Order: sequence, then structure tokens, then C-alpha cells
Amino acid sequence: MSAGTVALVVIDDAISMWDMYELGIATAVFGVDHSDLADPWYDLRVVGMRPGTTSSVPGFTCNAPYGLEELERADTVIVPVVPEAYMRGDRDLPRELLDALRRAGAAGARMVSLCNGVFALAAAGLLDGRPATAHWEHTRELAERYPQVLVDDSVLYVDDGDVLTSAGLSGGLDLCLHIVRRDLGARVANQLARRLVVPAHRPGGQAQFVERAVDVTDDGIAPVLHWALEHLDAPLTVEDLAARAGMSVRSFHRNLRAATGTSPMKWLLHQRLARAQQLLETTDLSIEQISERSGLGGANNLRHHFAAHLGVTPTEYRRAFPCPSTDLNRPQRPPRHPVRSAS
Repeated sequence: MSAGTVALVVIDDAISMWDMYELGIATAVFGVDHSDLADPWYDLRVVGMRPGTTSSVPGFTCNAPYGLEELERADTVIVPVVPEAYMRGDRDLPRELLDALRRAGAAGARMVSLCNGVFALAAAGLLDGRPATAHWEHTRELAERYPQVLVDDSVLYVDDGDVLTSAGLSGGLDLCLHIVRRDLGARVANQLARRLVVPAHRPGGQAQFVERAVDVTDDGIAPVLHWALEHLDAPLTVEDLAARAGMSVRSFHRNLRAATGTSPMKWLLHQRLARAQQLLETTDLSIEQISERSGLGGANNLRHHFAAHLGVTPTEYRRAFPCPSTDLNRPQRPPRHPVRSAS
């Protein structure tokens, strides 16, 4: 079974150097052949207003061999870039593009935007009454121009089931990896992240405003977090972690939030869910054993957190992403109901 067709929309207009990044990351994730991780990989199709149209920045050109009719045939539609003139409202996005986006959404395609591509989804009415995000520099303008959109300027990305939006630059890469995780499972997404030399999974609810990254040489936070990852099956408390870091609980809270954008307990829960996903995919351990090894207590507690944060049961997750030893290299579609990002 194919991982799906991804239509990458390129608007026939000049784009900025910044925008090349969003185009590049979508291509690196979905357009490069990673079939050694899951075979077959995604089928990426670059779509323009008319087949063969070109967008350009100084020194670069982007050719789009497919036309807008391809959007209705795609499993996933990604709008990575909207030129600034359209974002500011100096010009209206082409009606034929907005109509094509609406038809794709109505046909059941998963609609995705990276950074300011959200303005195209909003203009097409696909975000009315739904949560969405963008780079924090653009969220105020997005909210003013499209008041019917529930704009959140604090998160890295929003997964609302069939419509997903992300903040700029690295937030877009986080969302692309999140999509791989949804489609092909945590094991494949983690391997791809390692190949790209980026964090395996940052939850969508993590703040855009992170003061500093966690560095392996950090004498305060990083060693404690690495230690915690090796002891997730233990009944860890914030007090335990703070004591190990040589900090007061209050100081540990402050330092961890500055480094990760979240609280200690939310960080622990996310890591335990990630461990449970990994064990479900790579072992034949029972649900009870997996719950214990990931530090989530009994099987009922694991089911509760999976339902609350991932929208599926552990059994449904395992069925969607079976252990490679029993179903090697055969990616399966996850359940059709929305999967929420853990936060």
C-alpha cells in the first residue's frame, strides 16, 4: 500500500528566499525516496496554476509539471508558500487556485499549510471555525483578515484531523514529520528524523517561544532529561528530577520550560507516550507490559492517555503499525478518525 500521493502547491509568482525553506523541507520529507524506511514511499507531485509554470527567487527556479486538477486526486495537499503580496492582501489569490483547494478538501484530501501557506487555506474557507497557526509574526494579520479562524500564535503546529497548519521554518519540518508519524508510525518517523538530524518528535502544543534549545553539554537540564528517558518505567516525580539537577522545584520548572516550552509533567507524559508507541510497533509485549515499561501504570491508564492524546486505542495503533518482524516493510493506513498531537 502506498503512503499516499502528496500534491505540493507552488503559486506562479515570485517568492522570497525564506520561502525556499518550506518548499525544501516538504520535498526532503515527501519527495526524496526513503523507501528503505517504508516501501513504497510517498508520491510527491509539484502542482502549479498550469502545468510547467515556474516560481522563482534570485538564483533558483521551481517547475511545476502538474496542474491544479491534480489536487482532487491527492491524498494530501500542502501549501508551503504564499507570496507576500497575497499574504498582505495587496492582491487576491487566484480564484482558480482557491476553487481547486476547496474541491480537494471536499474530495477528502488532507489539507496542510506550512507557515504563511495558511493564508491560502483561510482564503479558501477551509479554516472557518477551526484552530490554526502560523509563524507568530503573521498570526495577528491572519486573525484580523480571517476572524472566523481560531488562530493560536503559541504552538508549533495544529493537527485538526483533516486540516493541519504549522508555524514557520522548523515548525513546518515538525509538522511534516508528524504527518509521517501518523501515516507510517513512530518507528519510521524516528528513523527519518535521525536521517535529517533533527529531533524525532516535538509535540504540536510546544510553544513557538522557546528561549534556548536543550544541549547535550548543558550541565543542568540535558543530563537529567537523558537520565529520565532511561528510567521512564520508574515512578518519577518533578521533585526527583529537580533534586537530580541540583535545583529547587521552582527553578527546575522555570529552566525546563525555557528549554522545551512545556512543563515537567507534560514533558514526561509525552516521552512515555512516545515510548509506548515505539514498544507497540517493535515488540509483541502485552498492553499491560507496555504500559508498565513506559511508566504509565496499568493498561487502563495507557488506553486513557492514548485516547486523549492520539485519538486511538493502543490496540488500534498496533494494528495500524504492526511489528516489523511480523509484517516487514508493509505500511498500513492508520484509523480514519482524527489523531491529535500530544501536548
